[in-house]
Amino acid sequence: MGAVALAHLAVLRPGDHLVSSEWIYGGVHRLFSQEFGRLGIDVAFVNPLESRTWKRGLKKNTRAIFIETPTNPLLRVIDLEPVAAVCKAEGLALLVDSTFATPLNLRPLEQGADVVIHSATKYLNGHSDVIAGAVAGTESVIEEVRKLMQVWGQALDPMAAWLIDRGMKTLAVRVERQNATALAVAQWCSRQPQFAAVHYPGLPSHLDHEVAKRTLNGFGGMLGVELKGGARAAERFLRAITIAAHAPSLGGVETLVSEPRLTSHAMLAPEARARAGIPDGFLRFSIGLEDADDIIADLAQALAQL
Repeated sequence: MGAVALAHLAVLRPGDHLVSSEWIYGGVHRLFSQEFGRLGIDVAFVNPLESRTWKRGLKKNTRAIFIETPTNPLLRVIDLEPVAAVCKAEGLALLVDSTFATPLNLRPLEQGADVVIHSATKYLNGHSDVIAGAVAGTESVIEEVRKLMQVWGQALDPMAAWLIDRGMKTLAVRVERQNATALAVAQWCSRQPQFAAVHYPGLPSHLDHEVAKRTLNGFGGMLGVELKGGARAAERFLRAITIAAHAPSLGGVETLVSEPRLTSHAMLAPEARARAGIPDGFLRFSIGLEDADDIIADLAQALAQL
């Protein structure tokens, strides 16, 4: 959240207008909708898949566009290049949060973005023992972020910085393993009748599979599944699994599973979550470094108890 806030404050001023994808982290949505207004910054939210909405959302005082890709928890993959073209034509800054992808699977700067944001708590650190953020971009933007950090106070302590540096040394091997394992688990899940749907960009059935193949270097370690039977089935399933820890966060060496209805989308009514494509019974997995066969065997025994 500190990285998102300072990255935007580095390019926006009171009286400016920001256009944001509506498919973003709940904390960022609150930042934009509740706090930015107090700073004199207006924000409009648009459907990121409809290219015309970006232009329609622009005003004379629009200064930037913000996108999160892949999205949470449906793992929708946004094609950045058309949006980057709009930004270039209109003289706007394009800011992208690609935490789920990691710099190994997606490098937005190479696809036209001006600023990239990561929750370093997740894959960059990789060991679930740090809370931190990261901003990457041109020297002038990063210098402005650094100045703001000295005022607003989001500087890391030395130990946290060291832990992230340690994690970055294994980022490539961790992400490569998580890409392969998540794909294997997703393919297995797609064949199980107890799942109403499986959300993973590496599956041909995913709505953005073609975009993912063209724009990503790997499909990532995040996986969404919808259990038939809703919340009750999810509760029984979560009691039965033994490898994945039922906990929030993601991107670590251990497999985690969470329920958006109780975490990222808890503020929405069940009907609103269902309209957003996140029905009760939706589980989000962050695949770790365990053996793929072990994870699949654990999921199989848990399904057998439903």
